[in-house]
Amino acid sequence: MRNTHVLCCVAALSATIGTASAQDWTKSKWGPNDEIGAANYMTPELVVKAASLVKTGKTYALGMPVTPNTPAYPPRTFKLTIVQPGQAGSPGLGPNKATYNDDILDTWVGIGSQLDGLGHLGVEHVYYNGNKLADFADPTGLKKLGIEKVPPMVTRGVLLDMAAYYNTDVVKEGTAFNVKEIDEVAKKQGVEIRQGDVVIFHTGWLSLVGKDDKRYSAAEPGLGVEGAKYLTSKGVVAIGADTWALEVLPFESKNVFEVHQILLAMNGTYILENMDTAALARDKGYEFLFVLGQPRWTGGVQAMINPIAIR
Repeated sequence: MRNTHVLCCVAALSATIGTASAQDWTKSKWGPNDEIGAANYMTPELVVKAASLVKTGKTYALGMPVTPNTPAYPPRTFKLTIVQPGQAGSPGLGPNKATYNDDILDTWVGIGSQLDGLGHLGVEHVYYNGNKLADFADPTGLKKLGIEKVPPMVTRGVLLDMAAYYNTDVVKEGTAFNVKEIDEVAKKQGVEIRQGDVVIFHTGWLSLVGKDDKRYSAAEPGLGVEGAKYLTSKGVVAIGADTWALEVLPFESKNVFEVHQILLAMNGTYILENMDTAALARDKGYEFLFVLGQPRWTGGVQAMINPIAIR
């Protein structure tokens, strides 16, 4: 997400999401103690079905390489330091002269390809399942909704190639994907979006990184409010894109990051940002086995990730 002050408003509070009403979005259908949201849709049966999609064994890394120059939501930065502990002036450790490198990360987690956890964005300091900021947020880590709670994501993945739909290499910023666009692309590709899926949009936007970082950071095509409600009503586990915030920018209304509110706070649907979808789109990999095991930093809000698509 870009550095925009999050405005909370009545419209966001009253948005109707899936079957939830304005009065009950703070109550998860999986119970008052639920902390994993839409991950509940994943079942062993769905994993077995998803595994049957593997026909060639070809794998696709959906994570992007990260450097100190990777554009990110301000003030996020990344720094990597390589050290050789206790080895200065020495030929090595022990008679066999063993030497090694270690690395130190000084970084914000929400940079590069990332998973937004359910504790990331809320509505007027209320987050998924009615958790209030004062009750669960702590500088040393979230007491609830931590990224370590997210179970392994192994399920069916669906790629919606929006660049092909608009017959362009890079979809224009401000282009919203709503019901019409989602249904037409799915129909064109011959895929059905089902409960338990991970849905990822390909827009070509990530190709701007390193070429036109200013344009990449200023806006983007993406999921609209209507589209977010539509996909959550289908029971998807996560929604992602090859963009930095998933949702369309400029926003469709005066509401700020409303799609994030709909997905994370109101439905417990995870967000995958900066997915490297180019190779998958090039191969027309519209249906695949999606696999993600995120870092389990206890109390973390987000995670740098490298999901794998397998066909």
